[in-house]
Amino acid sequence: MASSGGVGDERLREALLAPAAGKVGEEDLEEIRSVRAFLHHAAEENRRLWYLAGPAIFTSVAQYSLGAITLVFAGHLTTLELDAVSTENNVIAGLALGLTLGMGSALETLCGQAYGAKQLHMLGLYLQRSWIILTAMAVLMLPLYLFAAPILRLFHQDAEIAALAGRLALYMIPQLFAYALNFPIQKFLQAQSKVVAMAAVSAAGLAFHVALSWLLVGPMRMGLVGLAVALNASWWFVVLGQLAYILMGCCPGAWNGFDWLAFSDLFGFARLSLGSAVMLCLELWFYMLLIVIVGNLEDAQVAVAAVSICTNLFGWEIMVFFGFNAAISVRVSNELGAGRPRAARFAILVVLMSSVAIGLVFFAAVLALRDVYGAPFTGSPDVVRAVASLGVVFAFSLLLNSVQPVLSGVAVGAGWQWLVAYINLGCYYLVGIPVGYLIAFPLRGGVRGMWGGMLTGVGLQTVILVAITLRTDWGKEAREASSRIQEWGGSAVAKALDH
Repeated sequence: MASSGGVGDERLREALLAPAAGKVGEEDLEEIRSVRAFLHHAAEENRRLWYLAGPAIFTSVAQYSLGAITLVFAGHLTTLELDAVSTENNVIAGLALGLTLGMGSALETLCGQAYGAKQLHMLGLYLQRSWIILTAMAVLMLPLYLFAAPILRLFHQDAEIAALAGRLALYMIPQLFAYALNFPIQKFLQAQSKVVAMAAVSAAGLAFHVALSWLLVGPMRMGLVGLAVALNASWWFVVLGQLAYILMGCCPGAWNGFDWLAFSDLFGFARLSLGSAVMLCLELWFYMLLIVIVGNLEDAQVAVAAVSICTNLFGWEIMVFFGFNAAISVRVSNELGAGRPRAARFAILVVLMSSVAIGLVFFAAVLALRDVYGAPFTGSPDVVRAVASLGVVFAFSLLLNSVQPVLSGVAVGAGWQWLVAYINLGCYYLVGIPVGYLIAFPLRGGVRGMWGGMLTGVGLQTVILVAITLRTDWGKEAREASSRIQEWGGSAVAKALDH
């Protein structure tokens, strides 16, 4: 039955739909007129960023380490099993992770801006909509796991690697559905700055994974099957731990229980989720294709193992900058949702300064340790030498990618997912991969040529994103954030008021 409260209902509707911060620019960051003022505000912004980025970095590293530690255990079985785990983890699970993490990233825009505008009631609905859409996507991705071996052979992957990776993919189906639930939960918690709880659950999950992997692969000698069981169990440990935190009432106002209103506005929500997925997938699959293409070179098993070890280490480093990605996405979306565009722009400047400084440290560390960092992953001297030969191109990859994830976080916070998706398509797939393939095969540049050529796409994408960020009218973005909250929350609020 519809409500008949008249003026009272209208006031409630206005209160729910109006941004809490009022006019754009109200209580915004003051204009900075001196070096001292800049340093003061930069220190304050750094404090906010590291409060978010520190636990987010730990969470990203811990969750990435679930797969990376599995790769370490596999490397002490045989080279073939190392290649199979790497291929499944980077190609099959990489496709699934890209889609589910990308689609879940829509919540960074919506939950972040709604939280900044004090529209807490919408966060739980957004989370449930995302679960519905991502679970449906996981079901659609099942054929990828069921037919992994022939799919890998279609891309001319080594027959032995493809067969064993295909077998492993069947065991890893539970991980696919864990992804579908985990990433929306993460974005829901991040938007509310509840990153310490995420870090605690991830730490417990990582410890559980190390212990279980050692038990199943060591004393119980279950080999590849044991690694699969441990990885699946650990991902579900993380999912259930975070879900328990929410259901225990630790997100008051944002989580009000399961609601049928979550099934409303699914089409429009799915479109934004798809834009986020395309943007992120084009980035993640870019490096996945590096492993697939390298599998066509001579001495494929050594080449794939060397690149796999580098991309494994690369992934750990990228997780650090994914922490910055999460932090800047939350900061930008919160500030735009609250109507403070100048504060959003200043947060971007500060996080870029921090990420570039850390990127330079990683760059120097890789060059200094390039002869030894492959040894913990394999007992093969040939693979260790091949890893060392990639040191220079690997170091430049780390430096370039200290900036790129941060700029992607800005894009997500502002809601530019489709724009960045088109940029990624052009830079990575129309420039980076063709240049890399040309150097690797016709010019016989091998693995280093392939990877180095692909970096041209990363560099071009970074330059374009920097230019877009510098030219953005952040006042306009704040106004669009207010419109977006009303667009995605309007029908749900209307239905709530009518019942």
